[in-house]
Amino acid sequence: MHSIRVFGHYMRLPLLLLALVETVLFGAAFILAQHLRFWLMGNEEMTEPLILAGYAIVVALTFMLSMAAMGLYEASAREGLNGLLIRILVSLIFGAALLAALAFIFPGLEFWRSILALTVILSFIAVAGLRMAIYQSRPWLFRRRVLVFGDSELIDEVIDAGADELMIVGVVPVSTDPSPPLSHPEWFVEHDRPLADIALERQADEVLLAVRDRRGAMPMEELLDCRMSGIQVLQPQSFFERELGLVKLDLLNPSWLLHTDGFKHGAMTMFIKRVMDVLTALSFLILFSPVMLLTALAIAVESRFRHPIFYRQVRVGINGFPFEVIKFRSMRMDAESDGRARWATKGDPRITRVGRFIRKTRIDELPQIINVLKGEMSFVGPRPERPEFVADLLQKNFFYAARSRVKPGLTGWAQLRYPYGSSEEDALRKLEYDLYYVKNHSTFLDLLILLQTVEVVLFGKGAV
Repeated sequence: MHSIRVFGHYMRLPLLLLALVETVLFGAAFILAQHLRFWLMGNEEMTEPLILAGYAIVVALTFMLSMAAMGLYEASAREGLNGLLIRILVSLIFGAALLAALAFIFPGLEFWRSILALTVILSFIAVAGLRMAIYQSRPWLFRRRVLVFGDSELIDEVIDAGADELMIVGVVPVSTDPSPPLSHPEWFVEHDRPLADIALERQADEVLLAVRDRRGAMPMEELLDCRMSGIQVLQPQSFFERELGLVKLDLLNPSWLLHTDGFKHGAMTMFIKRVMDVLTALSFLILFSPVMLLTALAIAVESRFRHPIFYRQVRVGINGFPFEVIKFRSMRMDAESDGRARWATKGDPRITRVGRFIRKTRIDELPQIINVLKGEMSFVGPRPERPEFVADLLQKNFFYAARSRVKPGLTGWAQLRYPYGSSEEDALRKLEYDLYYVKNHSTFLDLLILLQTVEVVLFGKGAV
């Protein structure tokens, strides 16, 4: 099964088709719920067909987006079948609540609660049944068939990276050793005939190169034959980018950056991003002002009105320019009394009781809306780091400077894909995701990250 690129971001074609099918099911469930509601009431009055179709489209798109926000169009079910069903139910309830809120704000919209409740029930039955049927009868349906060609140093690493999403149909080592050291010897295929013949025999969709040093080790004629036979040949760096959404540092070199696609930051894209930032920031400021007021009061009460509510700290912004980030204070006033910068860690004793809660729920980040309105930050982008940490990390990796080519953000690709970092090693691992974002940045990817951030906030992932 193949991936396609949507505005520079890799999306699985089977998952896009699944989203399309489920969107149709949501629309059909709403129309059926409308008929059921009037039938149960013994009322023959119905909404005009064109108006009903319009409502059905709005409901279907809202439910599909809420499913995406819950991570239900990711490549694998991370929490098993039970977790999958819970996420489906939560996403449908969330979507129905959003539609009910719209009907309350705009009284002319006929999203009646009884019809929405029936729509949620019917949608859950249809979608849960579809998902269960797929995962029980055809678990391989959304997996690509991959033939791995490479050396033992990298084979296990790429297999682990794609274990949940790929179907490995064989491993052809570069080494001439008849029994190369593989952790999965059952996949070993002897290179006794052309690669294209092996790939076609095993119905492989693509040949994955797992070779660090390609000098003299690549059978170019055989690989070209694979390509001409319609079998995709994938480089290891592109594989990690597609499967894990990162740019792997130990495979990265300036030559690859020069010749790869991406890194397109056009004026129109930046303008749209800025408009989205301002509109989203103003909406959040209005929507979460009660939460911010209660948080400010809780912090003040905990400190007995003796210490500041807000915390300002210098961070590195776009193109390396410093700025002051604004957050709700979540640590004690003497957290860095010795003047030495420290990484925040899990269970950090410097965090206050209120601070622990607002960090877990990400409420402490809300004052950064002011930084967004001032143009110092964006809603989506790499996490802004302290100058002290940036200076050290630049010494460790030359490519760390690349993340400052875009504005830092309240949320970002690295924050979604990697746990909260508390060390230089974590920062370098997150850099791999930040480089992916800088390379593939688009309005579509920003919207995708904002949707998935809903999942992070609701389930408390990644916070200290």
